[in-house]
Amino acid sequence: MKEIGIGLLGFGTVGAGVIECLQKNGSLIAKRAGVRLALKGIADVDLKRDRGVKVDRSILTRDAGAVVSDPDVDIVVELIGGTTFARQFTLQALQAKKPVVTANKALLAKHGREILAAADRNGVDVCFEASVAGGIPLIRALSRGLVADNIESIHGILNGTCNYILTKMSKEGLQFDKVLKEAQEAGYAEANPGLDIDGHDTAHKAVILALLAYGTRIPLGKVEVEGIRKVARDDIEYARDMGYSIKLLAVIRRIGNQVEVRVSPSLVQSGHMLASVNGVFNAVLVKSDIVGETLYYGRGAGRLPTASAVVSDIVDIARKIASGSNDRISPFPRTIRAGKLHDVMKSESRNYIRMALPDQAGVLGRICNVFGRHGISLASVRQQEGRVTGNHVPVVFVTHRAMEGRIRAALKEIDAMPMMGGKTIRLRIEDFA
Repeated sequence: MKEIGIGLLGFGTVGAGVIECLQKNGSLIAKRAGVRLALKGIADVDLKRDRGVKVDRSILTRDAGAVVSDPDVDIVVELIGGTTFARQFTLQALQAKKPVVTANKALLAKHGREILAAADRNGVDVCFEASVAGGIPLIRALSRGLVADNIESIHGILNGTCNYILTKMSKEGLQFDKVLKEAQEAGYAEANPGLDIDGHDTAHKAVILALLAYGTRIPLGKVEVEGIRKVARDDIEYARDMGYSIKLLAVIRRIGNQVEVRVSPSLVQSGHMLASVNGVFNAVLVKSDIVGETLYYGRGAGRLPTASAVVSDIVDIARKIASGSNDRISPFPRTIRAGKLHDVMKSESRNYIRMALPDQAGVLGRICNVFGRHGISLASVRQQEGRVTGNHVPVVFVTHRAMEGRIRAALKEIDAMPMMGGKTIRLRIEDFA
């Protein structure tokens, strides 16, 4: 049986998971794949910390470049994280005509064009199943399983930290700050949680999904991103009373010849499949013209789920090397073009809007007048009794579908009114049309 050498860059949580997976199921993998995977080098800046797995100390090094250039290494696995050294060693591996497996969504979102060009020049693969939704085989579903379909839309819960926080707020009636602290203590949130709770981690994944679904390269900096910091316990309760759950959603869809990509906390009808996805779990709903709707659900992060996805990419490449095939197996589309991003100001949605208004005659009339002048039709208005704060009461408006630019202009005008008891909270209502 042919042996394929693996060089691992990054011996952190996922790197240790990859080693655990190979040690635990190496024989099973060899039997299924027809090749034997052998670790030839492991590079990390810290060689002393206990990772919970035992490895041959002779293959440990702080020199990632040496692992990449080792002639016994056939496949380079980049699990360093970040975009500086990860980019450097990924490009070094590709220039050495060695295929790369990575779980690094930030690297692909920011430098995917450069990395793909280097892979093309050198005729080798870059595989990244673990970069989006961890252990869920979503990349394969889009690049292979749905290759005959036109993708109409993708809606994804792609960040377990955010989903855990929103779920706990909903089930236990807690405020955001308290749940975030508990999530950090439980290890579900980083000490600096901004990448997750501000939506940027989800945005990285959304850019990759847009590339896979439409072959369009969307600049990360142009993606509309909102996180969950503004979601209050009251919003979750009011949404539930109206028959909705609040989820942080990545939305990727085609609108004419343009692509919409955004990340935002959104109201989802309680009976919808995505509304029942709780805790640290991820789920992605794909709508296509041939199959219709398909749902992908599972653990989107964690040591072993992510490691499973990494190893699946390693096996794919190892099989190709063992067979002597020159075929490329990269999930990236063969043709990639610069994507025309749909103008977010022209996108339309229904909206949940919460305001703190003085409980006085004529106030609602003034607010409704502003909405009317901006061409926004209201579906309902609810004053939340018993929630008085000082002289203000919370009032929840639900709009019919309205253009984003009109919603923003109306809320800017309303928030400037001296009578307001705080900044207006606005969340989209996702209808999955």
